[in-house]
Amino acid sequence: MRVLSVASECAPLVKTGGLADVVGALPAALAREGVQMRTLLPGYPAIIAALTDTRELSQIDDLFGGTARLLAGQAAGLDLLVIEAGHLYQRPGNPYLGPDGHDWPDNPERFAALSWVAAQIAAQGAGDWRPDIVHGHDWQAGFMPEYLRRFGVGDIRSVLTIHNIAFTGPARPDRLHALRLDPARFHSEGYEYWGQISALKAGLIGADRLTTVSPTYATELMTPEFGMGMEGVIRHRRADLTGILNGIDSDVWNPATDPAITPYDRPAGKAPNRAALRAEMGLPDSDGPLCVIVSRMTHQKGLDLVLESLPALLDGGGQLAVLGSGDAALQSAWQDAARDPNVAVRIGYDEALSHRMIAGGDAILVPSRFEPCGLTQLYGLRYGTVPLVALTGGLADTVINASPAALARQVATGVQFWPVDALTLRHAFSRLCALYKDDQTWSRLQQNAMAQPVGWDQSAQAYAALYAELTATE
Repeated sequence: MRVLSVASECAPLVKTGGLADVVGALPAALAREGVQMRTLLPGYPAIIAALTDTRELSQIDDLFGGTARLLAGQAAGLDLLVIEAGHLYQRPGNPYLGPDGHDWPDNPERFAALSWVAAQIAAQGAGDWRPDIVHGHDWQAGFMPEYLRRFGVGDIRSVLTIHNIAFTGPARPDRLHALRLDPARFHSEGYEYWGQISALKAGLIGADRLTTVSPTYATELMTPEFGMGMEGVIRHRRADLTGILNGIDSDVWNPATDPAITPYDRPAGKAPNRAALRAEMGLPDSDGPLCVIVSRMTHQKGLDLVLESLPALLDGGGQLAVLGSGDAALQSAWQDAARDPNVAVRIGYDEALSHRMIAGGDAILVPSRFEPCGLTQLYGLRYGTVPLVALTGGLADTVINASPAALARQVATGVQFWPVDALTLRHAFSRLCALYKDDQTWSRLQQNAMAQPVGWDQSAQAYAALYAELTATE
C-alpha cells in the first residue's frame, strides 16, 4: 500500500511541536505494517540542505505566484517529496512566522500550495510512484480534498489527522480566487467558517476519514469546550472519526542508550542523572521530588497555573526545573519565579537538555488545559519520570492515576488532576510529594511507568487497518 503523507514540518528536519515528531516517526512504523509512505514537505532551507540523492520529478509553471520544482530524495532516513519554491518557502527561521513574530501574510497561499501539489501527485503521480491514499496533517493540508475534487481524482482516498483543532488556517473570502477554490463551496456546509475561509474546515468536510491523536480528544472535540467552534462539524462526521494515540520513537527516547545522559534501565539508575541535573541547573540538594517541565509557554499548556500553585510544591520539599519559551509575559513571570533557589528556568529550547531533564527529573509536569495527545508524558513514562498531568485528551489516555484502587492493584503510573485549575493542582502537588516520601510506592510508580508501551507499534497497526478499510471500499 502506498500512502502520501502531507505535512508542514517533520522531525528531525523542521520542528515546532509534536506534529513534526509524528510525521517523522510514522513512515518507519508503518513500513513494518507493509505500508510504503512518502512524505511531502515544503522546501524550507533546512529541508533543501538536508536532501540527498536529489532528483527532479517535475516542474510547475505557476504555483501560487511563481515557478516550482517537485524534488525526490532522502533525509534523516525518510523518503521525501519536496516542493522547491523559493517565493514561498526560502525564508529564515520558523515555518509559519516572520522575523516580527507574526504569521507570514501569505501563509494561506504557502500551505494551499502544499495541498495543491499533493492533489497533483494523486492525479498524475510522482515519477513512477502514485499513492493509494493521501494522508494530510492539520490545517496546512486542509485544502487537499478540495483540490482532489478539482483535479477529478476519484480513485484516491483521503485522510486528515487533527493534531490541534485550535489552529484553523483562516483566510479572508476575497482570497477565494487566489487560493483556487470553488466559490460555490464557500458556505456553512463547505469550507466557510464564521465568514472566513478555513483550510481546516475544508479538510474536516472533505476528507474521506478523519483521525485525531487520542481517543479522549476525539470525544472532547464534539463539545463546545474543546471543539473551538468546529464541534458541530465533528459531530456531523463522528462516524468517520477515529482517535489513534501517538507514540514516540523508542530508539531516540531510550534511557538505556541515550547519548545525552548517563544510561540506565531501571529507576535506581536515575540517581546520577538527578545529581547532574541539579548541578547543571544550579539547584541545591533536596529530600523532595525534583520536578521538570519541558513545554511551550502558552495558556494551553497551563504554565500560569503552575506559577499560581508553585508554593504547594516548594512547601512540600519539591523543586522545579523548567525549559521552554513562548508568551513573553509567561517567560518574564517564570524568570521572576527562578529567584527562588529551588526553581531553575531556561528560556528557549535545547533538545539535549530536554533529554537530561527528563532523565534527571523525578516527576514531569504536564498541566495542559487541553492536550490532543501529548508526547512529554510519554517521554516521562519511558524514563521512569512520573507524570503529573491534567485529566484531558491523550493525558487521560496514557497515564494511570495513583488513586487508592490503582495503588492497591499496583498499576498506577502517575498523578492526574481535574478540574484544571490552580486549587486542584495545589492538591496534586501535595499528593505527589506524599507519594515521593513513600519509597516503596514511588519505586513501584517508576517501575510501572517504565513498563508502559509508548512506541508506535499499536498505533501503526491502527493506521494500517484504517488504510486497508479505505482501500477496500473503492
